[in-house]
Amino acid sequence: MKFNKFPVAAVAVAVAVGALLLTGCATTDMQMGSQSAKTMATGSAAGSATAGESGQLERCESPLGTVSLIENVNSGWYTILTGEYRLPPTANLLRLLVQQSNCFVVVERGAAGMNAMTRERALQQSGEMRGGSNFGRGQMVASDYGLSPEIVFSNSDAGGIGGALGGLVGGGRGRALAAVGGSMQTKEASALLTLIDNRSGVQVAASEGSASKTDFGAFGSVFGARAGGNLGGYTNTAQGKVIAAAFMDAFNQMVRSLRNYKAQTVRGQGLGGGGRLGVDGGAAPSQTYVPPEPAPTRRRK
Repeated sequence: MKFNKFPVAAVAVAVAVGALLLTGCATTDMQMGSQSAKTMATGSAAGSATAGESGQLERCESPLGTVSLIENVNSGWYTILTGEYRLPPTANLLRLLVQQSNCFVVVERGAAGMNAMTRERALQQSGEMRGGSNFGRGQMVASDYGLSPEIVFSNSDAGGIGGALGGLVGGGRGRALAAVGGSMQTKEASALLTLIDNRSGVQVAASEGSASKTDFGAFGSVFGARAGGNLGGYTNTAQGKVIAAAFMDAFNQMVRSLRNYKAQTVRGQGLGGGGRLGVDGGAAPSQTYVPPEPAPTRRRK
């Protein structure tokens, strides 16, 4: 049909031009600080000073307390993160985000860091350190809060549009467009963050974040390996970048809530005093509890 010839030709030309633009035969020089290699967690932090951080990261005027990272290395998401995706633990990623935000001061509680500090103190006690090394007791900073990360789901291919493109055109040209659409893969991730008060064990805050990105890279399957240069989209848009963005989104959501933080209260006896929900045959402990009377003071003779 004449009606279909022009659109199909235009699409084919556009795809061909895109493939040529994405294809490169020459080797480029090493680029330090390449934008294509960065994640949402970028830049640096030293104390309260930062450099090169993402403009989308929420910040605090002053820290709300100290925090340590708690990663459940025995959970299923952690196994998938380090095994299937071959990504490092999320702790260092979150450390950077938290320090750049200036919302908390990060303290070390990881196994490797604690082992290193213990080793230095053992050297001090053995007498091998120089005088004045000052590794005595009473210098460790308490962790006011614990921040626990979790990946809810991470999908490296949430679907393409190949079938839709092929169905609109049909025939051989439709199959070619379906192959192009099949190379458009959407990566998605959702992450959770939980903030726990280490003194009481009370959950202070929780947040969820998500991120997605569509990859248009795998033209090699359409035009052949030589034309496409084997530039699959996973090379430029790794699943790790989407996961990093999801954690930043979750942290930003948490910071926004903490700005308006108000402690939860239980009327009556207070937290941990039995609660307000009674059971069959009895009243709730918070309704029956009577505080003890203070002991009478003795008069001095």
